[in-house]
Amino acid sequence: MPLISPEPVVVEAPSVLGLRPSGVEELPGVLLGGMPRAGRLEAPEYDPVRDAGTGMLNPGGIARYSVQLADVVGEVLDSGRFPVVLGGDCSILLGNLLALRRRGRYGLLFLDGHTDFYQPSAEPTGEVASMELALATGRGPRILADLEGRGPLVRDEDVVAFGFRDADESAAAGSRPLPPGLYALDLDDVRAVGAGEAARGAVGRLAEQGGYWVHLDVDVLDDAIMPAVDYRLPGGLSWAELEAVLRTALADERAVGFDVTIFNPRLDPDGTIAARLTECLRSALSSRPGG
Repeated sequence: MPLISPEPVVVEAPSVLGLRPSGVEELPGVLLGGMPRAGRLEAPEYDPVRDAGTGMLNPGGIARYSVQLADVVGEVLDSGRFPVVLGGDCSILLGNLLALRRRGRYGLLFLDGHTDFYQPSAEPTGEVASMELALATGRGPRILADLEGRGPLVRDEDVVAFGFRDADESAAAGSRPLPPGLYALDLDDVRAVGAGEAARGAVGRLAEQGGYWVHLDVDVLDDAIMPAVDYRLPGGLSWAELEAVLRTALADERAVGFDVTIFNPRLDPDGTIAARLTECLRSALSSRPGG
């Protein structure tokens, strides 16, 4: 059964272990100021040398951090509140899902401009932030694909990948395609039915399992309005579309947690994008039961 957690509380998870120290570690300091905080979890020291055994950057550090983050997120869940985890890079998803996997079977709404389904041999620099969905579904080196012996953290059929637009780019790089059992709605699919209707369909699928996590990589937004990311790609959702999707996803009581990743404050020197993103997030969170 899902954990009904109406009160949002922020967990700061400024890890860059799956990317690099580019500025995304400063994300928690500029978003959702004034919202209650449950704590801040600092990451192990970043190692820029690619691990020879796995082909990934910082696999040991990410494994340790994921377990520690799962502990913190689990405490928030157990207190009856709704965790809003502010990254950091997308590798924090593993810790969030581990917290749920310890409790049973849950789904994942994956909002990202990229599918993040690379295997280490295809990822040019070994960044786990390009692999986290593959790892979460049990694919890749065991150190991260089988955390605590619980892998996969989420089943293919319990995932909806929503709004991505990198199919040509990832195929050219040699990334594996999303598996047929994983429900995929690329940007064109979302636009074909409308963002709100697509979100309702996604939530309907995920709610069949009783509860789900919502992951937001802000590069799902149109590059023209969200240039403050490290890997830019033309196109994407509008602010109105993202807000419609998030309000639909978070309004359902079966949504048990939410994370926000990849926004880079250093690429937003006057803070205007951070202010608009915070406005969007607050509006979406206000749709929570009891919000």
